[in-house]
Parts: sequence; C-alpha cells; structure tokens
Amino acid sequence: MKLQTILQRLQKLHPKEIDLSLDRVKNLCKKLGNPQNNLKYISVVGTNGKYSTIQAIRAILKEANINCNIYTSPHIQRINERFIYDDKEIEDDDLAKILAEVEEINNGEPITYFEILTATYFYYAKNYKDNLNIIESGLFHRFDATNIIDSNLASIVTSIGLDHLDWLPENEQTIEKIVFEKTSSLLNSKIIVSNQSSKEILELIKKSIDQNKSEKVIFNENFSYSVNENGFIYYEDEYGPIKLPKPNILGDFQIDNITAAIATARKLNLNISDVEIIKGVTKIKSIARLQEITSGKIKNLIKNNKLFVDGSHNPLGAKVLNEYLKNINQKKHIILGMMANKDHLEYISYFKNFSSLTTIDIPNQPNSISGKDLQKKLKNFTNVIYKSSIKEAIKSIKLDENDIVLITGSLYLAGEVLNLN
Repeated sequence: MKLQTILQRLQKLHPKEIDLSLDRVKNLCKKLGNPQNNLKYISVVGTNGKYSTIQAIRAILKEANINCNIYTSPHIQRINERFIYDDKEIEDDDLAKILAEVEEINNGEPITYFEILTATYFYYAKNYKDNLNIIESGLFHRFDATNIIDSNLASIVTSIGLDHLDWLPENEQTIEKIVFEKTSSLLNSKIIVSNQSSKEILELIKKSIDQNKSEKVIFNENFSYSVNENGFIYYEDEYGPIKLPKPNILGDFQIDNITAAIATARKLNLNISDVEIIKGVTKIKSIARLQEITSGKIKNLIKNNKLFVDGSHNPLGAKVLNEYLKNINQKKHIILGMMANKDHLEYISYFKNFSSLTTIDIPNQPNSISGKDLQKKLKNFTNVIYKSSIKEAIKSIKLDENDIVLITGSLYLAGEVLNLN
C-alpha cells in the first residue's frame, strides 16, 4: 500500500503523461549525483521486438553467469517488472524506499511519471556498478528519458514501423521521421540492426546512422539465419555458425529478435560460449507476447481450447502476429481491446479468416477506446460484437473442439488478462 501511495503522488508531478524533453530528467539526475554515468549499457531502440530482444539477451547472459540489470516499460502486471537488478525484480519495500528518496530530492519539481521512474532506475543501479544494464528506449529515442547516458557498449535497433503518431506533428507522421527520431542520436559504439519489415526501412536506418562512427552490424550483411524444416535455426556471423534449437517462445518473427541478441552478445566479446547461447534461447522469459495461457481462471472458461494473449498494438505487430496465426489451420476467435490513439482499422486489417471478433473495454485505462466505440469503427467487418468484460467476451463465444481464442490489441489489456487469470 505504501508503494501505491508513492506512485500516485509521482503521477501528479506533471500535468502531461509525456512531455518530450530531456531537461527535467537531466536536472533531477544532476541532483542525484548523475548516477547514470560510469555504468555499462546496452541500449535497445525500435518499434516492435524490444522486449523480446532484451529477454533473449537476458537469458543468454544468465547462462554465461553475467549479472545484468534491466529497465523496460510499460509493465504488464506490476511496476516492479520495470526494475530488474541482478536478474531479479526489485522488492516492494526496496522500490518504495528508493522512490521516496528520489521524490524527496526532486522536491516537488515538475517531472513526468516516466522520467522520475527512469531517474530512480539509474539511482538504484549505482549499487550494482559491475553489472551490465540493458535499457529499453520507449516512444522516440531522441527525447526519451533513457537517452541521457553518455556512453554504451552497443545499441540494438529492432524492427521499426508506424506507431505513436499522435505525438508527432501531422505533417511529420511518416516512417522517415520515426526512423530519424529513433536512430539519429545513437551513441558511438556498436549498432546492431535487426531484420526490418522492408528494404525501404532498412535503407532509411542505414542513411540515418551513416555518419555515426559506430561499427555497424546489420542483418543479412553481417549476420543471418535460416530455419530448417525440423525447426532448427542455423545462425551465422563472422565468428562462425551456430545450430540453434527451436526457441521456447512462439512465432517465427521472434527469431529476428533472438538473432539480434546473439549478434550483440558475440560482438561484445563477453566470452560467452556457443553452448551458453544454445541453452539461453530455450530459456527466454516472455509474458504477453504471443503467450499461451495453459492454466488459470480465464483458461478454465474455455476448457480444452487453446488461449493466447498478445500485447501487440500497432500494424507491424498485427502483421507478424497474423503470419503466425495463418499457419494454424483452426478456427480463430479474437477478443480485441485497444488504446484510443492507435490505428484500429489498420491493426485489425491484418487479421484474416477469423470466426468471430469481440470488442471489449480495457479496465482501469481511461485512455483506451471503449469497446462499443471500437465495435462501431469496425462495422465493416462481419461477426463483430461487443462485451463489457473479458469474462463476458469469452463466455459469449461458441467454441468448437480445437478452436483458438486470442486476446490482443494492447499490453494493458494483456496485463488485465494475466491478473484475472
């Protein structure tokens, strides 16, 4: 309860959820003694795949007994997920104590919620100075609060696509602008570019980082992979090939993220063996990213049918999710909830041959679109109904044997599903 009270106070320090500037977080970190300096970092930027790439690196580092801290956002079930130190979520009491200390030092100065959380992460990370910090940069990297570090070991560029357009001026809502915002201020170190959804986007990235003096490691130029019929992955880079087993997370699109993680681990010369990489890719922790729910209260509602939850929320995410679904020759029922600022029609347009589509409200999210309004927007699709809750939506679906239920459209919705389950 103490932690929640502090978090509620921090959310009131600035009238905006996001205010693109680095001044406030820099000023606070200066008061904190600039704890972000003199730490070892891997920065991860992009639109999709950041979380999965980070979790793949985390699994490989754990096999190699390399200690790491991790900062990601948003959280799925509880805020502690954002603060990983020594590969463990911070405890409630420790998080409440450090947040209260940072709040006192901030002394009521205006600062966004994300900015003060970011400063807090750095402030606590100074207790683990020998650890490798893996930092996810959200929204647009150039003005993201994480972009105050002055050096890193590497920057990973995951798949880039259209998202968060409402934070850009109307005449700048383009893929060119997004690529610029995410890649133009990368630090001089090493840049690992993951597989992109089109040659056009890859060329935009290469142009953006052309003057950056970093060593560039680019998919299909410096590392690559192929998938064997039996599920094995053949990875190759300058250090030689590795035959990888099938990862423990679903979706071939995840291989792009996993191989970017491998390319990074090998390029940094951390003395990680091939055996440790092979073991790591079978032990990746992933929640709300094409996650199959195999037990629990929500799963019990559909009995023997399969239940998946996926937090994808933009067209690029919908595209790769559908690539996985189209290879499953079973009837699919979609339950959809989304935030108001997303491209709802473009998102759902990627889903083909679904048997039913149910829109729902996302609980506890005032910035979400109501399920009724979402239903109206999707009126050109057949079999669209509205239900107010996750449980009602599931109960309303007429399931045959082997049918699949997929709940998708938002990480916040995914978190609600996991908490209910």
